[in-house]
Amino acid sequence: MARGGLGRLTVALEREVGAALFAAGNLIQVEAQISLTEGAVSGKNHVPSTAPNPPNQDTGVLGNNIETLHLEPLLVAVSSNAPYAAYLEYGTSRMSARPYMGPAAGKCRKEVGKIVADAVKRAAKT
Repeated sequence: MARGGLGRLTVALEREVGAALFAAGNLIQVEAQISLTEGAVSGKNHVPSTAPNPPNQDTGVLGNNIETLHLEPLLVAVSSNAPYAAYLEYGTSRMSARPYMGPAAGKCRKEVGKIVADAVKRAAKT
């Protein structure tokens, strides 16, 4: 059975917006990874960042564990899965926060909105 106009629009919206959300997630992922490398020096000359700046990359574990996952057709998650990722993002009772994921999402907010809006427009033309 062929899909009617609304069915085609729903499929097109899911396809276009899902792809746009994944692209937006990748944008946030890359922005977070870049923020870890700005001013970072690895090895014996490594200097930890000061709060509230993002962590200074040393071994690369934190940045290499940031990923974008397509969980459902219209649900994308950007997460950092290093064992200490949350401690750096939110801080602890002994360490101030050095957020990198939240600021990356904030920095990309306008572009993410544009990417998704453009996807909706493309889908509506189908």
